[in-house]
Amino acid sequence: MAEMGSKGVTAGKIASNVQKKLTRAQEKVLQKLGKADETKDEQFEQCVQNFNKQLTEGTRLQKDLRTYLASVKAMHEASKKLSECLQEVYEPDWPGRDEANKIAENNDLLWMDYHQKLVDQALLTMDTYLGQFPDIKSRIAKRGRKLVDYDSARHHFESLQTAKKKDEAKIAKAEEELIKAQKVFEEMNVDLQEELPSLWNSRVGFYVNTFQSIAGLEENFHKEMSKLNQNLNDVLVNLEKQHGSNTFTIKAQPSDNAPAKGNKSPSPPPDGSPAATPEIRVNHEPEPASGASPGATLPKSPSQPAEPLEVAGGTQPGAQEPGETAASEAASSSLPAVVVETFSATVNGTVEGSSGAGRVDLPPGFMFKVQAQHDYTATDTDELQLKAGDVVLVIPFQNPEEQDEGWLMGVKESDWNQHKELEKCRGVFPENFTERVQ
Repeated sequence: MAEMGSKGVTAGKIASNVQKKLTRAQEKVLQKLGKADETKDEQFEQCVQNFNKQLTEGTRLQKDLRTYLASVKAMHEASKKLSECLQEVYEPDWPGRDEANKIAENNDLLWMDYHQKLVDQALLTMDTYLGQFPDIKSRIAKRGRKLVDYDSARHHFESLQTAKKKDEAKIAKAEEELIKAQKVFEEMNVDLQEELPSLWNSRVGFYVNTFQSIAGLEENFHKEMSKLNQNLNDVLVNLEKQHGSNTFTIKAQPSDNAPAKGNKSPSPPPDGSPAATPEIRVNHEPEPASGASPGATLPKSPSQPAEPLEVAGGTQPGAQEPGETAASEAASSSLPAVVVETFSATVNGTVEGSSGAGRVDLPPGFMFKVQAQHDYTATDTDELQLKAGDVVLVIPFQNPEEQDEGWLMGVKESDWNQHKELEKCRGVFPENFTERVQ
């Protein structure tokens, strides 16, 4: 009997809920058609708008904070690998080995401490702050349903009162239901009227505390890291003093893929080193005889006048401008193949990395290329999933107002080469996870 009674109560409750939904739906239809008035509270509606705005801002802040933490973790890993590399190449008999190892250990601990404090003092606080929004959002929705119930009960009571044939029993029951619906609505309404403005005002203090914590942690981190870097520099200076005679000066070498750096020349290497020979750019004269000085003029042939070489740092007076094709000249030249090939490519304007016409293989609006330096896990459907080494073709946003600071729009080069469809491939990604390559 008890089981049957329990089932009966459950069935009755379900039926009651279904009836409530039908009544609310009918009431909303009548309100939209203008056949029933709707209780309005403009002050509360403003509070709801503020609530939704606050939730949107907090969600974005949480997302950007997670991206920041991912960047800190990636930098920690990169710094750790660099320190491990130094430890491996630092030979046992070199002075300062123990100090260098200790600095590497402290460097690792400092990164770990910085990341953990960011989690504790910023991310967890952020999660707690946002944790209160779902419950309030649910209560706002419930208040809206109870308001519809109140309006429906009010309209039902008014219709019975204005009917030609009045039924006092029905009127009394409708009045009782109206009072009950009004009480339930007002209890929820009063609570939210107090909580929403208080929550809205609390955002200021929360933003201040969050960004103060981040700024303070970052400031202390850089101070401590600066000390470690200075200690490491002292160790390396001491190493250099004891092995100063073997110092190796590196000459910057041009890269086919690197953009032009202007006219700034690298520092010359020490005399006698393999790289001490001046860099020579040849117009189209044969290679000078062995032992000729950098600024010497090539020997004249009986049929053509001598033309000087163009050496790094300036062109000798009278140098001819390269206006002829290099193919026929290179065929008869005794220059090394690499020099001839480079000269030919330069004259014909086909050096890799130079801008040229007909780049139809790139997506519309292509601006430049970047390469992912770290893995990035997408957190939204509009984001790109990146692996370290991925090349991304950067394109403009369709709506510039949608671009967030620190984010770029692009398509992975591999996806573009395969599909050639922007709609399937493009997405946003954090700029600080990449490095521009072209």
